[in-house]
Amino acid sequence: MTATLDPTQAASETITAVVVAAARAAAALVPAGAELHPGPAVTDPDAVPVPPAAAAAVSARLSGEITGDVVLVLSAEVVEALDNSPVGPMDVATALRPALEAAAATLGRVRVDAERTEDPVTALDGLRDKGMFVAVPLTAGTDHQATLALQVTLPTAARAPRNSLDLLRHVAMEVTVEIGRTRMTVGELLSLHPGEVVELDRAASAPADLLVNGTLIARGEVVVVDEDFGLRISEIVSDAAAELGAAQA
Repeated sequence: MTATLDPTQAASETITAVVVAAARAAAALVPAGAELHPGPAVTDPDAVPVPPAAAAAVSARLSGEITGDVVLVLSAEVVEALDNSPVGPMDVATALRPALEAAAATLGRVRVDAERTEDPVTALDGLRDKGMFVAVPLTAGTDHQATLALQVTLPTAARAPRNSLDLLRHVAMEVTVEIGRTRMTVGELLSLHPGEVVELDRAASAPADLLVNGTLIARGEVVVVDEDFGLRISEIVSDAAAELGAAQA
């Protein structure tokens, strides 16, 4: 029995991954008392996680490679910080525009237009029934300070599962080069000291692994580029890597 990939589901999963990356970019520019991180994404407009004391929302239009709307819901703490700025009260929409632009930049060539401050409920209701919807809470531990919500309409070419990978071109992913592994007991770990050599499970002449988000993509030879290490690719391993390469062609 062969499983069939639902194009709508594939596009939805792609959008969710992109919005989480957008939320991470926006979080770095939200004026909160601690570093914010994206939480689990929500695709149900009736179950949007908002800060317990949501005081305002900044809404804007998205245009370019992707069209839609973005809403950044803010806690009272963030709004108060802007109101009590050392340089005087700051307009919420103007102050948060850089965060919206950072989020839009992860989507590709996308512009932010007509940003405005709204009531959180009104702003989120404005995203209903327009397109694919994803919301991501921005938290510092258990402290919920903001929520980024996007509604996007994909261009026709991006609705196919293969072409939807184009949306990921601008998403930063962690790439790791692994030269080997080993197993050690707790006692052996505690007895480690400077100068001791830990033997790995791979021959010195064996290729190193290239992993993307923990998934093996390729193998290659470790080289030196200027004064840094690099990897000369000798073998593409994962079908996912081939798909990503084809999407960028």
